Amino acid sequence: MSAAGPTTYRVPLTISIAPMAVLELYGATKSTNTWRVAIVLHEVQVPFAFIPVDIYGGGDNQASEYLEKQPFGQVPYIDDDGFILYESRAICRYIAAKHPHPNLELIPTDPIKNALFEQAASVEYANFDSLASPIIREVWRKQIVGLEVIREAVKPQIAALESKLDIYETILSKQRYLAGEKLTLVDLFHLPRAPILENHAGTNIMTRRPHVSRWFKELISRPSWIAFEDGVKSVLEY
Repeated sequence: MSAAGPTTYRVPLTISIAPMAVLELYGATKSTNTWRVAIVLHEVQVPFAFIPVDIYGGGDNQASEYLEKQPFGQVPYIDDDGFILYESRAICRYIAAKHPHPNLELIPTDPIKNALFEQAASVEYANFDSLASPIIREVWRKQIVGLEVIREAVKPQIAALESKLDIYETILSKQRYLAGEKLTLVDLFHLPRAPILENHAGTNIMTRRPHVSRWFKELISRPSWIAFEDGVKSVLEY
């Protein structure tokens, strides 16, 4: 008769997994720069918590705690699990690099395609945004804070932007997007301001040229714009 072996007790294994920190986006719900970051976060499907900052008289952006994170007192900035970054285009590049999407290449890696991307990025900043910003400050942002809009003040900028969009028309007659045949961050960088120009500048500036209009209408049809066209809000899951 054989002796029974020792009894073996199996203790259930409990694994505790700490929840991942949710990226925090600090900004104003209708700040075009905040919009820009939210759009890119949506494109690559990164959940985020939106923390509103009162930049219209509340003084949130001038508080010492805020200036520790964004020394210029501007919006937006992000807190990505302790990593603080400001300047919307830098944030967008960081997000696109950290969270590559299987169906998008928002920053091309091929040297030639990347060079064309950076060329287009310079065009957006120097030839579109530099003119769009003062127009939007006058015809849209003044309305938000209850100031009188003086449309005559931005007629020179509108005329200059019209001439730049004539060149956009030529570029977009030869390719689908500004940096080539595929969507990149450069195209998305236009989204917050281009719809405001179309709707508030008193001219159909984005839809009068057939190729610019085709490109613009495609951008405003993207889910990433539709999600935030009424203002930025938290998106905690997709």
